[in-house]
Amino acid sequence: MGDNNLQTIDIRRIRSLSPIVDEYALGQDLIMGEVRGKRVEKSEALLKMLKYPVRFDGYIIFFLKKGHFSIDFNLNSFEIRERSLLVSVPGNIIKLSSFNEERVGDAELLFVMVSREFMSGIRYDFNKVFQESIRFWNNPCITLQDSDLTMAEDYFNLARKIVSSNRENKREILRALLTSFTYVTIDVWTRQLSDANLKESRSAARVNRIFERFMALVTEFHNSERGMDFYADKLCLTPKYLSKLVKQSSGRSAPDWIDAFVILEAKNMLKYSDMAVKEITYALHFPSQSVFYKFFKAHTGLTPTEYRKG
Repeated sequence: MGDNNLQTIDIRRIRSLSPIVDEYALGQDLIMGEVRGKRVEKSEALLKMLKYPVRFDGYIIFFLKKGHFSIDFNLNSFEIRERSLLVSVPGNIIKLSSFNEERVGDAELLFVMVSREFMSGIRYDFNKVFQESIRFWNNPCITLQDSDLTMAEDYFNLARKIVSSNRENKREILRALLTSFTYVTIDVWTRQLSDANLKESRSAARVNRIFERFMALVTEFHNSERGMDFYADKLCLTPKYLSKLVKQSSGRSAPDWIDAFVILEAKNMLKYSDMAVKEITYALHFPSQSVFYKFFKAHTGLTPTEYRKG
């Protein structure tokens, strides 16, 4: 599956929607904002966009000080509560599964969005750490203690001051600050992961690791590979045994996971691209348009055309 088949949203696209932030932006490389009180209006376009599945081509840091909402990461639903720090890496499919629009003004949410290119300048393999670990952990959030909470706010406020300053070298300063923040975040996350691992049996840990590897493969190859033989071969397991482990770990069958990713990909293309249904059929490697129509309607109750119009 090539990245050229994927429909993505980047900082340029987000900034074109609405003035979700004001002075806290660094070209197409970084934007910062907050959802708090009257400032909610500036983030309305972002919140509405996230009500649909989107793939963001960059890094997102959400810092929830107050409030509660549910979010889907690659079809896994998570509850995000107060004092949470959430990190998303490029390629994640994100969707706000629920939040109270009437009370969203009561929430306090800070966010930073960074382009893939800008983050590549930091001195840490940020993508490897979070893509392979946090994404499939029990919850992709870090719960902050008092000292961690204060430090996270200090980083955010300092970054905002740097972005709004007139310093000629502020890009380099921000990269250094992000590098520092990455190490702090990994330190907190590692402590929490170690505590979680102590509570997990050895056999359960093995099953969950196989499920994580399976999901990583599905994330990469679902557009072109929908048979269990392919994934079982990659994991050196029989299709029957792999299906058993996936069901044991997630409560959901392996083919169901694969189909769900394909549907999510199709919805993403129908919503955010001008590709004809015939082109989407080809991009998703269906043998014919009629087969794609039947597949999509069986899983959503709508035809691709009906979904796009709706």
